[in-house]
Amino acid sequence: MLAAGAGSRFGGGKLLAPYRGKLLIEAVLSELREAPVDEIIAVVGESAGDEREKLRRVCTPYGARIVDNLQWSEGISTSVKRGLAPCAPEAGAAIVVLGDQPLVGAAAVERLARAFEEGARVAVATYSGRPRNPALFARGVWPMLEEELFGDEGARGFLRRHPGLVTEVPCDDVADPTDVDTVEDLRRLQARGFDKRARKKEARR
Repeated sequence: MLAAGAGSRFGGGKLLAPYRGKLLIEAVLSELREAPVDEIIAVVGESAGDEREKLRRVCTPYGARIVDNLQWSEGISTSVKRGLAPCAPEAGAAIVVLGDQPLVGAAAVERLARAFEEGARVAVATYSGRPRNPALFARGVWPMLEEELFGDEGARGFLRRHPGLVTEVPCDDVADPTDVDTVEDLRRLQARGFDKRARKKEARR
């Protein structure tokens, strides 16, 4: 889970903002705890004041392992790489999730994991046919990620450059990739709502 950005457009403290009775980052963590993953690695940066320590205290009860990204200001690519480094040697793949997308949850992660079990080397969630987050990368492609990711592009450019590796996994019915950049984004998200449980039930029919 990438949680190292400054949240400057939000005015700071984005991931610790209240969201439906929890903190924004807790909405993501609570879903990941229900997902079929062996461990949760939270990548945090050099946040202002004691925000980083607050993030640590919030993440720990959810079983997340905290890793620092001292180069977070150089772009999201550094957080992806930093998150891969401490993965267990037996880990066959890593799923990249953003800490400011509270409606991307366990069901989307489960679908990516299933795609990996069925042979996908790279799997990406799609919404209305468009690739968004989360994204899964089999261990065999990690060296390519390390070599090609740079700046604030994240994995989007990698996916475009290697379409033959990518398995698209529709997740419209179980998740929503809306992220929070501003306080107004958060207000709209809370007002709009998204009943993931209802969509999960509908998806099983």
